[in-house]
Amino acid sequence: MRFSNSFLDEIRDRVPISDVIGKRVTWDRKKTNASRGDYWACCPFHGEKSPSFHCEDRKGRYHCFGCGVSGDHFRFLTDLDGMNFPEAVQQVADLAGVAMPQPDVEAEKRDRQRIGLQDVMEVATQFFEAQLQTANGAKARAYLRDRGLTGRTIETFRLGYAPESRNALKEYLAGKGVPKDQIEACGLVVHGPDIPVSYDRFRDRIMFPILSSREKVIAFGGRAMSPDAPAKYLNSNETELFHKGNVLYNFARARRAMSGADGAGTIIAVEGYMDVIALHQAGIENAVAPLGTALTENQMALLWKLTQQPVLCFDGDGAGIRAANRAVDLALPHLKPGFSVRFAMLPDGKDPDDLVRNEGRAPFDKVMAQARSLSEMVWLREAQAGSFDTPESRAQLEATLKQVVSVISDENVRRHYGQDVRDRLNQFFQGASRRENGQRGGFDRNPRQGGGSRNGGQGRGGQQGARMSERSGISDRLARSSLVSGHQALPPLRESVLALTIVNHPQLLFEEYDEISAIDYDNRDLQRFWSSVLNAAAAKGPRLSREILVEQLEAEGFGDLLKSLDQQIRFARLWTATTAAAPEDAREGYLQALALHQRTKALLWQRRELESELAYATEEGDDDTVSQILRNLQEVQLEVARLENQEAIIDGFGVLSGRVKGPAGK
Repeated sequence: MRFSNSFLDEIRDRVPISDVIGKRVTWDRKKTNASRGDYWACCPFHGEKSPSFHCEDRKGRYHCFGCGVSGDHFRFLTDLDGMNFPEAVQQVADLAGVAMPQPDVEAEKRDRQRIGLQDVMEVATQFFEAQLQTANGAKARAYLRDRGLTGRTIETFRLGYAPESRNALKEYLAGKGVPKDQIEACGLVVHGPDIPVSYDRFRDRIMFPILSSREKVIAFGGRAMSPDAPAKYLNSNETELFHKGNVLYNFARARRAMSGADGAGTIIAVEGYMDVIALHQAGIENAVAPLGTALTENQMALLWKLTQQPVLCFDGDGAGIRAANRAVDLALPHLKPGFSVRFAMLPDGKDPDDLVRNEGRAPFDKVMAQARSLSEMVWLREAQAGSFDTPESRAQLEATLKQVVSVISDENVRRHYGQDVRDRLNQFFQGASRRENGQRGGFDRNPRQGGGSRNGGQGRGGQQGARMSERSGISDRLARSSLVSGHQALPPLRESVLALTIVNHPQLLFEEYDEISAIDYDNRDLQRFWSSVLNAAAAKGPRLSREILVEQLEAEGFGDLLKSLDQQIRFARLWTATTAAAPEDAREGYLQALALHQRTKALLWQRRELESELAYATEEGDDDTVSQILRNLQEVQLEVARLENQEAIIDGFGVLSGRVKGPAGK
């Protein structure tokens, strides 16, 4: 029985390849990163003592670096267990919970037809490529040259040219023996009952082949050379091969690039073909683009198949902002734990092509490092939409945000977004009240105090914090610490230690790259800073030196931050983070700071969860649950106190460990 490609793709997509292989191997705990779908084991095809067998859920492939075997779900079962192909398909289909298809003569006929159509599209691609190199293609070559594209880039993306003649491609294909119905089925000609003689769909256009996930040409995009053309860009019409809303330009190439140095584990969605190509030429190969329309749900699903946090990059003009807002509304209903999107907004009047062609890669990397979360985009869109200087307008803002969040289908994600909205509203309204009253306090619950506060001007937020401290036993020191407060002018000292130690001792990064590169900084400046550090590490690899890294960071505008970090570290006398420390001392100090940072992040998450539960239980009037939550909050405080007693870093005070001493015992 012949299986359709769509059926095989469906069951492969539904079943992580690690589920198939994991039944026959034991994953190596040290090298495996299950959260990223990255697994290592000793190869089941040849005897070995150290794991060199690698499989990736994202790609649905395995490869052994020892014996060289590689394949997909079905190849693993046929090669290792000796199954025939239908038996392997049956086993994967059972794991996927998908019924095996019944023999369908018509479906098999359509599948054979699709293969025939792909052959026709390949011939058409070769025709367009050849035409670009003729005298007719001179103006197209000049245009591409003016756009800064090299011959290698043109060859990589197989760019071509469609001549002005109405029948150039049709006559060429007919001369190759391609039947009329296949030419029409590929969408290469305009035809119909009202058109006596069909003619080429693409004329006097630069041609961009559009590839399937299997890297077969399935459609074209054409950029008009004439300024008088009715459409600047024209895509193939819907065909048996091509459904525009289900395809992303450069998808297959970007998927491969994700595992390379510059992929950085994410996918960037930009707006057009030329943006993708210009970024590729600048070394950013993990970019894709929708095909001349706004991003669709199916295209968003494609992005999420590759990464949990794709980045949507939009032009900084009004049209780009509107497109970003549409993408916000598209993504919200489909959010799941761990799955979201980020938004990178370019400078006004710039697109990625302009940016990298005129200014190089660094400005684009900076834009990516400043990408905003989806929750921040929601807030900015609504909070910047008007003036909220009255109680009524503030109530309207709150109602609007609740409505926006309500479309999230996942209950847990919706609850956390609701908490995020409440936190932002409280901060926003307190700031508005301070501006109105000229006081430090926010909304006062006791009007007889004249808008002020009897507790040192804390206002509503301060009163609430004081009440929380009183009821839960959380100390004033904790309430003021960076563990539970907002961002400070300088990063928390533990974060500064983590960042500056790597700058001064970059070899540490490559010793435990997966763990160190995944550090999540609270400080926004350090988030952008860290992205640049990782980009430099990806470009240079283990050859990265402190001098090269500092030079690149200063070139990207982080010179002042570097100086501030260095001053902060030296003032605290944490010499293990400085250049004076020996590698082994720097490593010991770094690992202590990392352990503290991870524990602190866990405490912060736990506290937020408890506060959210406390607010809900209080609204419900469930006193027993409130009491239990308060006891849990006290336990969190006891854990903080334990860290303090061990001289851990809280809000930039203390030392990493009494066991770590400075040079010459200082």
